[in-house]
Amino acid sequence: MNILYLDCQSGISGDMTVGALLDLGVPLEHLRAELARLGLPAGSYEISANRTERQGVAALKFDVAVHDLHTHRQYGTIDALIGASALSDIVKGTARKIFKRLAEAEALVHAVAVGDVHFHEVGAIDSIVDIVATSICLEYLAVEAVYAAALPLGSGFVETGHGRLSVPAPATAELLRGMAVHGGCGAGERVTPTGAAILAALAAPADTRPAMTLTRIGSGAGGKDFSDCPNILRAFLGTDTAGGAEEVREVSCNLDDVAPEVIGYVQELLLESGALDVWLAPVQMKKGRPGVVLSFLCEPEELSRLSELVMAETGTLGVRYTRQRRILQPRRIEERDTPFGPVRFKVSRYGEKPEYEDCRRIAREQGVPCRDIMQQLLRKEGP
Repeated sequence: MNILYLDCQSGISGDMTVGALLDLGVPLEHLRAELARLGLPAGSYEISANRTERQGVAALKFDVAVHDLHTHRQYGTIDALIGASALSDIVKGTARKIFKRLAEAEALVHAVAVGDVHFHEVGAIDSIVDIVATSICLEYLAVEAVYAAALPLGSGFVETGHGRLSVPAPATAELLRGMAVHGGCGAGERVTPTGAAILAALAAPADTRPAMTLTRIGSGAGGKDFSDCPNILRAFLGTDTAGGAEEVREVSCNLDDVAPEVIGYVQELLLESGALDVWLAPVQMKKGRPGVVLSFLCEPEELSRLSELVMAETGTLGVRYTRQRRILQPRRIEERDTPFGPVRFKVSRYGEKPEYEDCRRIAREQGVPCRDIMQQLLRKEGP
């Protein structure tokens, strides 16, 4: 499994990310050809990449020259543009995930609906190209997991389309929730909203430095040459040394004053919101009170969001989590024609079984026990 570790102790932005990934070996012409599949108006932008230095350290500077200066785009328009493009499904999924996190943060700090978030003028094209380019590069490098170092908060002010804002900008600060930060660098905007959105959507919490066999190192330069910290994002690409195991988070909390119906609702909501698994265990708590341990598994980048969901829905004052590794058995989903109609099967090298949701639907439609449907499908017999 290919792992990407981003050393963003000096900061991160969209262009720094693309520069570092290009420096890992992604051909600029490949990026240019793939970006053309996005469907932005011809001549609205131009990309380039050139070697430069920051505090005497060599790095690659990625630039987007924007020629379309009069277009304001809503988040919904951008999401539809990516979704309807000729890009691969993997690139689309990654880009839409990043843009969604960015739009959610902007919506929260400006008190508007996510669909009403506007990306103005140069910022719209810049953000689209940086985010989609990052997604293209990650696919080219076959990156399966992203980790990040602690981020500098920066200080001072930055001029934006919404006026003069303190650093970190409100949307950036919102995206940094749940990430490790430090004050080791001085004044200036060290983390942009686009850079923060990339990490919020894709990267594991910054307390993790993965064990890997290092294969390549890339460096992406920021636009400014700060005097205190080299304005460079370093990207370390390697292979997992844990034999294909992937890292997840196991999160839990003790509940003794929550109605059972609410706990059941939270269990369903977690699964609908991206948790990998959810389970409950009865416990006896202090003062002899009966209670429940609510636990769930999630991807590292979903830790903050799903933990907030649990705290909001149950009122618990906190959750605890541990880092776990798991080895997954390769599997695939096959849709097959059966006497009951189309049914999906989960197939692995050790066996196969029909998808429960399909069996439940058939059982309800025909008024027969679900277990009978499952047994007949496994025997490949009809009703």
